[in-house]
Amino acid sequence: MARDTIFALSSGRPPAAVAVIRVSGPAAFDCSTLVAGGLPEQRTAALREIREAEGGKLLDRAIILRFDSPATATGENIVEFQCHGGRAIVDIVLSALGSLPAFRPAEPGEFTRRAFENGRIDLTEAEGLADLIEAETEAQRRAALVLAEGGLRRQIALWQQRLMDLSAAAERAIDYDEDDEALDPALSSGCAALAAELGEWLARPRVEPLRDGVRIVVAGPPNSGKSSLVNAIAGEDRAIVTSLPGTTRDQIDVPLSIGGMAVVLTDTAGLRQTTDVVEAIGVARARALVDAAEILLWLGDPDGAPDHPNLILIHARADVRGPAPSGAIPVSAKTGDGIAQLLEQMTALASPLLGDGGAIALNRRQARHIAEAQCALADAGLASDILLVAENLRSARMAFDLLTGRAGVEDVLDSLFGRFCLGK
Repeated sequence: MARDTIFALSSGRPPAAVAVIRVSGPAAFDCSTLVAGGLPEQRTAALREIREAEGGKLLDRAIILRFDSPATATGENIVEFQCHGGRAIVDIVLSALGSLPAFRPAEPGEFTRRAFENGRIDLTEAEGLADLIEAETEAQRRAALVLAEGGLRRQIALWQQRLMDLSAAAERAIDYDEDDEALDPALSSGCAALAAELGEWLARPRVEPLRDGVRIVVAGPPNSGKSSLVNAIAGEDRAIVTSLPGTTRDQIDVPLSIGGMAVVLTDTAGLRQTTDVVEAIGVARARALVDAAEILLWLGDPDGAPDHPNLILIHARADVRGPAPSGAIPVSAKTGDGIAQLLEQMTALASPLLGDGGAIALNRRQARHIAEAQCALADAGLASDILLVAENLRSARMAFDLLTGRAGVEDVLDSLFGRFCLGK
């Protein structure tokens, strides 16, 4: 299938002013000859009539661009048709391409997968592209763009060069050092220094809270105003509000963007002792959510607030309950008073959890392989036998190869590229 020439609509779903249809593969240039009467010079746009390969029926007039391998997005020959964006035009041009020998529609993410397989990008850049396509907030866009533009790839290349230098020194010591007891202190310190640097990277905020949203849990006793507060922050009625205690019996998740950051605001069941079986399940889930919360909004008695590192005390219904206790933010879901102050406090606590949006944030897979390399390097720095040092350095090199996709990643490729849209 990799030898097939693939094509797909690469722009948005029609109707649109312009539709971009991308063709990539060994026979990409043939399609232009067959349906458009010849190619322009590479990286030069030309207006052509698009006709059926058999019969010559006029389909559209389009701008054609040609890109010669290997300096293309996929590493293969590419032709792009910029057609009118009506559904009928897009459908008939795609049908004309599908009638050509050895041409087939692309699978989702197949253009990017070919770029990876042809060495145009590494696995970390592909992951960045997937995150960039799915980005919904400014912080997500910045973090994804750093990866997609090769930020982590360049950093890994620096680590790999240092690792290769350490490995070369270890191999020379095995081959030429006559005194087996003498281990070069510079080799051990070099391994330890690189391990320490990797440890610093592992301590950085991860990409998952940035991508999936910071979990902000609203908790407190029944009828404390939790659902009303969630609705006020969301700007719409997302949770049922009544005067009856125990109305909320399960969690209600409300994805939001606050200050350009993705958050998931979670309404929970009121925390109390109950004999109602269904409500008791909701209370147990609420307690688990409190423990898992990254930020906790507490609407109960401040003295009974859970011990949490990112706790915000809220004096709800401040318009009817009087002054707030010390340290609590007075909020009225009815009048809107205090909501702006609460949002500011939520943003201030969420920002450190997400790190600098322009910095590189590791995902779970990347962190796992960096941790493997860090562990191997730490062991190499402590080893007293040069053979153990060399073996640990080889393990670290393998971890970096897994990180960049140079080895052992077939099990993750289908899942990763399946996240891409058709035509990417």
